[in-house]
Amino acid sequence: MTTDSAERPPLDKARLTSDHPELMPDLAVEVVDVVESTNAAVAARAREGAADGLVIVADHQSAGRGRLDRTWETPPGTAVTFSVLLRPQAPTRSWPWIPLLTGYAVDKALKANGLAAGVKWPNDVLVGEKKVAGILVERIETPEGPAAVVGVGINVAQGADELPVETATSLELELGRHVDRTDVLVEVLNAIREAVDAWELGGDLNGMRVLESYTSACVTLDRDVRVELPDGSTLVGRAVEIDPTGRLVVEHDGTRTAVAAGDVVHVRNA
Repeated sequence: MTTDSAERPPLDKARLTSDHPELMPDLAVEVVDVVESTNAAVAARAREGAADGLVIVADHQSAGRGRLDRTWETPPGTAVTFSVLLRPQAPTRSWPWIPLLTGYAVDKALKANGLAAGVKWPNDVLVGEKKVAGILVERIETPEGPAAVVGVGINVAQGADELPVETATSLELELGRHVDRTDVLVEVLNAIREAVDAWELGGDLNGMRVLESYTSACVTLDRDVRVELPDGSTLVGRAVEIDPTGRLVVEHDGTRTAVAAGDVVHVRNA
């Protein structure tokens, strides 16, 4: 493992071309050296008519955003940062599953590389209580109809002194070895494409399968939590289940409340 920027190679663009056998079909990857925000770049292209499956990957994202408008900026050559354009044919009532199934797919891909990861509702990927990946999904309107922009940021090569907060970590810190960013990108893109395709083909029944898979990976369940809600209020209780629409159900004061959006803090271990 190294934190020497001279030993951090750029992404291997040759492995990311549309005709490369490593990538699943219907993914069109474009790699840029620097961009302010991959989500903003993909959203602009979507409004210009870009097709489902467009992926913009940045070797360095200078002004990225996470959930709740938090900044997401990493040193050059240390992260996998990309956004995918989706134009789902599934009914819009089921679109709230997109962030959750993305989190599940990223978690699945990282676990396949030996990482002891889990998903914090709705879609942060953690190792223990430290965040290794974040996801931001935005619905946008385009001339061709609504679309979803799925942004993913994965900490890969940061050293402890390069992480923005003490509650963050990176793949190399956790695995104790060098990790190829292009390998991570290919594996995660394929996992997301596979998960989205299966969700669209399966209809409402597959939504229940997604629920089952996501529930098995969600480390928020059976935890005491504090949820900071969008209206500024706070809900404290125990996370007991994910409901069929992807909401987190919190038991508190003898009742249960389903939360569709909020910032979750794990209060203590189960």
